[in-house]
Amino acid sequence: MNASVKKSWITEHRGWEDFCSAGLGLLIVLSPILVGTEASVAVAISTGLVGVLITMVALLELMSLQRWEEAFELVCGLWIVAAPFVLAYGGALRTVHIVLGGAVAALALLELWQDRKRSLAD
Repeated sequence: MNASVKKSWITEHRGWEDFCSAGLGLLIVLSPILVGTEASVAVAISTGLVGVLITMVALLELMSLQRWEEAFELVCGLWIVAAPFVLAYGGALRTVHIVLGGAVAALALLELWQDRKRSLAD
């Protein structure tokens, strides 16, 4: 395989990354149902709101790529990781949120790195 093909895969922003972020957002929204945990009102609102925001911003990236979108996804992913500790819930839902939030944050960091030469307004 050509070295330039390998390099461009990691250095160029691709549409699949945005679809993955949108899918992760949907999984976050559905996580209390999929895990089978009864979540408190605060956890349900946090999970639903942040999951929908991640999904909407990821889909927005497909139409108009701007760096603030990745920065926003990074903050949302970090919140999903921190939420179990801030809102004091545990069990399987805590584990799922740490994994999904970490995946959103890691993907957002990759996208920020790929778009590092663009300004935040671009």
